[in-house]
Amino acid sequence: MNTVKAIYPGSFDPVTNGHLDLIARGSKIFDHLVVAILRNSSKNPLFTVEERVEMLTEALAGFANVSVATFDGLLVDFVREQHAQAVMRGIRAISDYEYELQMALMNRRLAPELETIFLMPDGKYSFVSSRLVKEVFTLGGSIEGLVPQFVIDRLKARVPANGH
Repeated sequence: MNTVKAIYPGSFDPVTNGHLDLIARGSKIFDHLVVAILRNSSKNPLFTVEERVEMLTEALAGFANVSVATFDGLLVDFVREQHAQAVMRGIRAISDYEYELQMALMNRRLAPELETIFLMPDGKYSFVSSRLVKEVFTLGGSIEGLVPQFVIDRLKARVPANGH
């Protein structure tokens, strides 16, 4: 029996409820889903890779078929190392689609055996991004319901926010 393994790559800085919605959906589609944190220092992340691994591990405790990993370099190389057949990506808007299409086509060129699966999050998360969450939080706005409570707690400990 063939099992289908997929990689869900991203920075997850921090993990949002939109990410978690996609992970829940992916866990129902794939036999195993690896949430893969890109180690990319050029993005100036707010949280370290280790902190992001901790947050995702906490958030995914209820999923038996989902694991967390980190990678750098080409995604297709990591996918091959993991013996996965697919990459799962979330699409919120047309702007996401244009970027994700380019990435998917380049990945197909580099690894023709690899499939890219696009999923849309629940509509209530269609505007949520890690960048926007950090920006709203820093400016004193509420991010309740957009991220898990433990992410809010970590943001409060990390970010000097207006109104917090």
